[in-house]
Amino acid sequence: ALRLVGGRSQCEGRVEMEQAGTWGTVCDDAWDLSDADVVCRQLRCGWAVRVHGNATFGRGRGPILRDDMGCKGHEEHLWDCPATLEHDCSHKEDAGVVCSEHQEWRLSGGRDGCAGRVEVFFRGTWSTVCDSTWYEMEAKVLCHTLGCGEPLLSISFSHTLPSKMLYQCESHQPSLAHCQWTYNKSAPCHQSWAAGVVCNG
Repeated sequence: ALRLVGGRSQCEGRVEMEQAGTWGTVCDDAWDLSDADVVCRQLRCGWAVRVHGNATFGRGRGPILRDDMGCKGHEEHLWDCPATLEHDCSHKEDAGVVCSEHQEWRLSGGRDGCAGRVEVFFRGTWSTVCDSTWYEMEAKVLCHTLGCGEPLLSISFSHTLPSKMLYQCESHQPSLAHCQWTYNKSAPCHQSWAAGVVCNG
Protein backbone atom coordinates (compact mmCIF):
# COMPACT_ATOMS: atom_id res chain seq x y z
CA ALA A 1 0.00 0.00 0.00
CA LEU A 2 1.01 3.61 -0.57
CA ARG A 3 -0.16 6.92 0.94
CA LEU A 4 0.71 10.60 1.29
CA VAL A 5 0.80 11.97 4.85
CA GLY A 6 1.05 15.44 6.37
CA GLY A 7 -0.31 17.37 3.39
CA ARG A 8 -3.55 19.32 3.00
CA SER A 9 -5.23 16.64 0.87
CA GLN A 10 -4.73 12.98 -0.02
CA CYS A 11 -2.81 14.17 -3.11
CA GLU A 12 -0.02 15.99 -1.24
CA GLY A 13 2.38 14.89 1.47
CA ARG A 14 5.19 12.69 2.68
CA VAL A 15 5.48 9.43 0.73
CA GLU A 16 4.82 6.37 2.87
CA MET A 17 4.65 2.75 1.79
CA GLU A 18 3.64 -0.38 3.64
CA GLN A 19 5.85 -3.43 3.74
CA ALA A 20 5.19 -6.57 5.78
CA GLY A 21 2.47 -4.76 7.75
CA THR A 22 4.67 -1.77 8.69
CA TRP A 23 4.48 1.74 7.25
CA GLY A 24 7.77 3.41 6.37
CA THR A 25 9.17 6.30 4.34
CA VAL A 26 11.30 6.92 1.25
CA CYS A 27 14.63 8.77 1.38
CA ASP A 28 15.02 11.91 -0.75
CA ASP A 29 18.38 10.90 -2.29
CA ALA A 30 17.84 10.95 -6.09
CA TRP A 31 14.10 11.65 -5.52
CA ASP A 32 12.79 13.40 -8.64
CA LEU A 33 9.71 14.04 -10.82
CA SER A 34 9.84 10.59 -12.46
CA ASP A 35 9.62 8.90 -9.05
CA ALA A 36 6.91 11.29 -7.88
CA ASP A 37 4.88 10.78 -11.08
CA VAL A 38 4.60 7.07 -10.28
CA VAL A 39 3.31 7.90 -6.77
CA CYS A 40 0.69 10.38 -8.07
CA ARG A 41 -0.54 8.02 -10.77
CA GLN A 42 -0.70 5.06 -8.39
CA LEU A 43 -2.83 7.13 -5.97
CA ARG A 44 -5.07 8.41 -8.82
CA CYS A 45 -3.84 11.94 -8.10
CA GLY A 46 -2.79 12.87 -11.64
CA TRP A 47 0.88 13.73 -12.11
CA ALA A 48 3.59 15.33 -9.97
CA VAL A 49 3.80 19.14 -10.01
CA ARG A 50 6.36 19.58 -7.19
CA VAL A 51 8.81 17.25 -5.49
CA HIS A 52 10.05 17.81 -1.95
CA GLY A 53 12.83 16.45 0.20
CA ASN A 54 14.16 17.31 3.67
CA ALA A 55 10.95 16.17 5.41
CA THR A 56 8.95 19.13 4.08
CA PHE A 57 5.74 17.43 5.30
CA GLY A 58 7.19 16.44 8.66
CA ARG A 59 9.38 13.53 9.70
CA GLY A 60 7.93 10.06 9.38
CA ARG A 61 8.27 7.16 11.77
CA GLY A 62 9.19 3.55 11.26
CA PRO A 63 11.72 2.15 8.80
CA ILE A 64 13.11 3.97 5.76
CA LEU A 65 12.12 1.45 3.10
CA ARG A 66 13.71 2.84 -0.07
CA ASP A 67 16.73 4.96 -1.02
CA ASP A 68 18.03 6.18 -4.39
CA MET A 69 14.70 5.62 -6.19
CA GLY A 70 15.24 5.21 -9.91
CA CYS A 71 11.78 5.23 -11.51
CA LYS A 72 11.55 5.95 -15.22
CA GLY A 73 8.04 7.36 -14.68
CA HIS A 74 5.97 4.67 -16.46
CA GLU A 75 5.96 2.07 -13.65
CA GLU A 76 2.60 1.01 -12.25
CA HIS A 77 3.70 0.93 -8.60
CA LEU A 78 6.46 2.66 -6.68
CA TRP A 79 7.83 -0.71 -5.53
CA ASP A 80 8.31 -1.74 -9.21
CA CYS A 81 11.07 0.90 -9.52
CA PRO A 82 14.75 0.16 -9.01
CA ALA A 83 15.92 1.35 -5.59
CA THR A 84 18.39 0.61 -2.83
CA LEU A 85 16.97 -1.16 0.21
CA GLU A 86 20.03 -0.38 2.34
CA HIS A 87 20.23 3.31 3.18
CA ASP A 88 22.29 5.94 4.99
CA CYS A 89 19.33 8.27 5.59
CA SER A 90 17.41 9.61 8.57
CA HIS A 91 13.80 10.83 8.70
CA LYS A 92 14.97 14.41 8.12
CA GLU A 93 15.42 13.28 4.50
CA ASP A 94 11.88 11.96 3.97
CA ALA A 95 10.61 12.46 0.41
CA GLY A 96 7.34 14.22 -0.44
CA VAL A 97 5.25 15.26 -3.42
CA VAL A 98 2.47 17.60 -4.53
CA CYS A 99 0.31 15.96 -7.23
CA SER A 100 -1.70 17.78 -9.90
CA GLU A 101 -5.08 16.82 -8.39
CA HIS A 102 -4.22 18.53 -5.10
CA GLN A 103 -6.00 21.87 -4.68
CA GLU A 104 -4.78 24.73 -2.51
CA TRP A 105 -6.25 28.21 -2.18
CA ARG A 106 -5.18 31.74 -1.43
CA LEU A 107 -6.75 35.18 -1.28
CA SER A 108 -4.62 37.66 -3.17
CA GLY A 109 -4.59 41.43 -3.46
CA GLY A 110 -6.11 42.10 -0.03
CA ARG A 111 -4.44 43.55 3.03
CA ASP A 112 -3.68 40.08 4.41
CA GLY A 113 -4.26 36.39 3.63
CA CYS A 114 -7.91 36.63 4.74
CA ALA A 115 -9.14 39.02 2.05
CA GLY A 116 -8.82 39.30 -1.72
CA ARG A 117 -9.42 37.51 -4.97
CA VAL A 118 -9.97 33.75 -4.65
CA GLU A 119 -7.23 31.80 -6.43
CA VAL A 120 -6.76 28.03 -6.61
CA PHE A 121 -3.55 26.10 -7.37
CA PHE A 122 -4.54 23.04 -9.40
CA ARG A 123 -2.76 20.98 -12.07
CA GLY A 124 0.38 23.05 -11.67
CA THR A 125 -1.08 26.51 -12.19
CA TRP A 126 -2.95 29.26 -10.31
CA SER A 127 -6.52 29.93 -11.52
CA THR A 128 -9.31 32.33 -10.64
CA VAL A 129 -12.76 31.20 -9.50
CA CYS A 130 -15.93 32.17 -11.41
CA ASP A 131 -18.48 34.05 -9.31
CA SER A 132 -21.49 32.65 -11.24
CA THR A 133 -22.07 30.05 -8.48
CA TRP A 134 -20.06 31.76 -5.72
CA TYR A 135 -22.46 32.32 -2.81
CA GLU A 136 -22.43 32.43 0.99
CA MET A 137 -21.78 28.66 1.36
CA GLU A 138 -18.76 28.64 -0.95
CA ALA A 139 -17.30 31.69 0.80
CA LYS A 140 -17.94 30.09 4.21
CA VAL A 141 -16.12 26.87 3.23
CA LEU A 142 -13.12 28.83 1.92
CA CYS A 143 -12.83 31.18 4.93
CA HIS A 144 -12.91 28.15 7.26
CA THR A 145 -10.34 26.22 5.20
CA LEU A 146 -7.94 29.17 5.32
CA GLY A 147 -8.44 29.57 9.10
CA CYS A 148 -9.92 33.01 8.48
CA GLY A 149 -13.24 32.70 10.34
CA GLU A 150 -16.49 33.69 8.63
CA PRO A 151 -17.14 35.57 5.37
CA LEU A 152 -18.04 39.26 5.79
CA LEU A 153 -18.26 40.45 2.21
CA SER A 154 -18.15 39.16 -1.36
CA ILE A 155 -16.22 41.24 -3.87
CA SER A 156 -15.57 40.89 -7.60
CA PHE A 157 -12.36 41.09 -9.58
CA SER A 158 -11.47 40.54 -13.21
CA HIS A 159 -10.10 37.22 -14.48
CA THR A 160 -6.42 37.78 -15.31
CA LEU A 161 -5.09 34.24 -14.91
CA PRO A 162 -5.09 31.71 -17.78
CA SER A 163 -7.55 29.22 -16.28
CA LYS A 164 -10.80 29.18 -14.29
CA MET A 165 -12.45 27.00 -11.65
CA LEU A 166 -16.11 26.81 -10.67
CA TYR A 167 -17.33 25.52 -7.28
CA GLN A 168 -20.81 24.59 -6.03
CA CYS A 169 -21.22 23.59 -2.38
CA GLU A 170 -24.57 22.10 -1.34
CA SER A 171 -23.57 22.00 2.33
CA HIS A 172 -20.66 22.87 4.60
CA GLN A 173 -17.61 20.82 3.55
CA PRO A 174 -14.03 20.55 4.91
CA SER A 175 -12.72 22.28 1.75
CA LEU A 176 -13.85 23.45 -1.69
CA ALA A 177 -12.33 20.30 -3.21
CA HIS A 178 -15.08 18.31 -1.42
CA CYS A 179 -17.78 20.37 -3.22
CA GLN A 180 -18.74 19.93 -6.89
CA TRP A 181 -16.17 21.59 -9.11
CA THR A 182 -15.46 22.03 -12.80
CA TYR A 183 -12.18 23.19 -14.29
CA ASN A 184 -11.84 25.28 -17.46
CA LYS A 185 -15.40 24.76 -18.72
CA SER A 186 -16.28 28.01 -20.49
CA ALA A 187 -20.09 27.88 -20.50
CA PRO A 188 -20.83 28.23 -16.76
CA CYS A 189 -18.12 30.90 -16.48
CA HIS A 190 -19.35 32.95 -19.44
CA GLN A 191 -19.61 36.66 -18.48
CA SER A 192 -18.59 35.85 -14.91
CA TRP A 193 -16.25 37.88 -12.72
CA ALA A 194 -13.53 36.42 -10.54
CA ALA A 195 -14.83 35.72 -7.04
CA GLY A 196 -13.37 37.54 -4.06
CA VAL A 197 -14.10 37.48 -0.37
CA VAL A 198 -13.30 39.33 2.84
CA CYS A 199 -13.31 36.97 5.84
CA ASN A 200 -13.58 38.33 9.39
CA GLY A 201 -10.26 36.75 10.40
